Formats: sequence, structure tokens, C-alpha cells
Amino acid sequence: MTHASDPAPPPAPTAARGLGGWLRISHVSSGFIAVLVGYTSSVAIVFQAASAAGAQDAQLASWMWALGIGMGITCIGLSLAWRAPVLTAWSTPGAALLATSLGDIGLAQSIGVFIASSLLITLCGLTGGFQKIMDWVPRHLASAMLAGILLRFGMDLFSSMQGQPALVIAMFAAFIAARRLLPRYSVPLALLAGVVCALLQGNLSLGGLDWTPAHPVWMAPAFSASALIGVAIPLFIVTMTSQNVPGLAVLRANGYARVPASPLISWTGLTGIVLAPFGGFAYNLAAITAAICMSPDADPDTRERYKASVWAGVFYLLTGIFGATVVALFAAFPHELVAAIAGLALLGTLGNSIHDSLQTPEYRESALVTFLATASGMSLLGIGSAFWGLVLGVICHAIQQRRA
Repeated sequence: MTHASDPAPPPAPTAARGLGGWLRISHVSSGFIAVLVGYTSSVAIVFQAASAAGAQDAQLASWMWALGIGMGITCIGLSLAWRAPVLTAWSTPGAALLATSLGDIGLAQSIGVFIASSLLITLCGLTGGFQKIMDWVPRHLASAMLAGILLRFGMDLFSSMQGQPALVIAMFAAFIAARRLLPRYSVPLALLAGVVCALLQGNLSLGGLDWTPAHPVWMAPAFSASALIGVAIPLFIVTMTSQNVPGLAVLRANGYARVPASPLISWTGLTGIVLAPFGGFAYNLAAITAAICMSPDADPDTRERYKASVWAGVFYLLTGIFGATVVALFAAFPHELVAAIAGLALLGTLGNSIHDSLQTPEYRESALVTFLATASGMSLLGIGSAFWGLVLGVICHAIQQRRA
């Protein structure tokens, strides 16, 4: 783990700082692909979370505005500040958690949850307590909790075949074929197959798209102990363990080990606090999409790859400005298409979470307790299953350690 006092990577050569250096096709295309993959792979889950919270059309457009603006500003600002390809994203596992947890607390308390979770993330960055928190939560239990949260989305992929078998099977076939031939584009290609199939079936109408820029809508927060304990803390843990940890790992693995962790975490948390009342539920470091901007395809020179992330930030800003258009586009999709693309997008994360949680034989029992309790959807004292799954898993883990 690095510290805030560590120097940033050396700046790019002066010759590359002109306008021509910023218009390089590889930078622009890498930034665009990263945003495209990020949106098509998980925007449907964000819609489900907003729907569970009770957001109306204007409020949903505000969610997309806040997420796009927040990700755009942090991508551009952090990448320029550290001359490194720092890509941010919304918390996809967090959105999955919210989609299953917000139905009982309403929109006002949901906003309170977003603020509380972002405040915890900010404190982790400012105090340097990030690593301490991660050490307190065993990795296999965090993975088991995430797997339990995502299980419903994986199951919905196949249950949606009952309503639209041709549509979902076409998407599934496109996904499997692309995983072998073009793995980076498997989710967008599956979405494309679904859109084409829906058009051929007459189930998709794009005539009502509105290109009016989105406007932020203030949503007043409310706070309750049950919502903070049952949703905010799990959202914080999921965002930190499943998003910020791998996001930092990707930075380190690609040669940007000197970029300090604390400022990155702090700024994403502060962005969440500011934009939460407009629907910005969680911001964090990206991992999978960040790897697109860090690859040699973006630029052979590691010092120049930050420009791909800056371009990703520009595209994020555009998607935020036209958030209402994004909402209308996905609202035109059949329900089965949305459920299928969400399940396909989370398939890899679900598999990795299950593998990580069960790979240590002596801790499988505690991991299974966490997984099953979280997936059950149980609620005690008004607190959701993700929290109780983690609590029961920690108890089992502690007992197993004492026996050992």
C-alpha cells in the first residue's frame, strides 16, 4: 500500500502535450470503449436500483446525470492530477445490492444511505483506514456476500427465457460466441443481439427518444438506524472490497504503483457526498474498464495512457448531460432484455466471487453461511440480508479460527 506522500509518476513529455497528442485515435477509442462497456454491462442494474427506491422518470434521469457528471469529473481530474489512467465508475455490485434492498425504505432514506456510505468511503481515504477496514473483513466473506447479492441476477438471466425465449437465447448465444472470439466486447455484442432481435419482433420502439439535456433533481435525504446498518454499511463494504480493491490492484499491476491510494479514495467519496442528493449512489475506482485505458492498445507509452482516461471522462460527461436520453433508450427495452443483459454482465463477477469465497477449504463453512444468508433475502429488525449474512459469517469464521 502506498501513501499520500509518494510522488506521482513523471509527467508526459512536452512534445506530446499539444492538441495533436490529445486527438490520437487510440486514446479517443479506448476511452469510448471503456465507457460503452461500462454502461452496457451494468446500466440496467442501476435502473433496477432506482426503480426499487421508487424514483420517477425525472428522478431517474437525475440519477444518470449525477453518475455521468461525477464519473466524468473524477476521471478527468484524477487522471490529470497524477498523469495516470485513473478511471472511475459507479459501484455495479453496489447497484445490485441496492436493487434488492431499497424496496422497503423509500427514496428519501435511500439518499441518506448514499450519503452515509460515501462519508465512510471519504473517511477511509482521509484517515488512511482503508487497509485496516479491509483486514477486518475476511476476503472470502466479502466475496461470499457479493456472490449472495448477485445470485438473483444470475438466476433472472435464465428465468427470463420463459417470457422471451428467442430473445434471451439469441443474447446468450451471442455472449458465448463473443467470449471466445471477442471477449472484451461480449456484453455489448450480447446487447446488440438483443436489440436486433427485439426490433425484428416489434418489441422495441425508439421513436420517443428525447435529446433534451437532463436536469438535476434534488432529493431530500432521510436517515434511519435500520437503513444505515442494513444498507449503507453493506454498500460501503461492497464498494470498497469489490471495486476499490481491484481498482487499485489494476493500477499497481500496470505499473502505476506510485499513484497514492488515499487521495483517489477520498475524492471518489467526496464526489458521492456532493452528488448523492441528485442520485449519485456510489463512486469508486474502476477495474475491468480501467484495464482498457491501461492497455498497450491505448498507447505503447505508459506515460501517455492517462489521456485515454481523460477522454473516458469526456464521454462520461456527455452521457450525464443526456441522461434522460439514456433513460428513455433503456426504458424502451423489453423487461427480459434488461434482465438478461444484467445477468450476463454479472456472470463473471458472480463466478469469481463464488470461487474466491470457497477456495480455502477450512473457511468454506463460514463462506457458505454468508452466501446463503445473503441470498435468502432475510430481514431481521428491519435490517437486510447482506448485513446479517456478513455478521453470521464473521461469527462462524471466528469460531473456526479458535478451533484451529
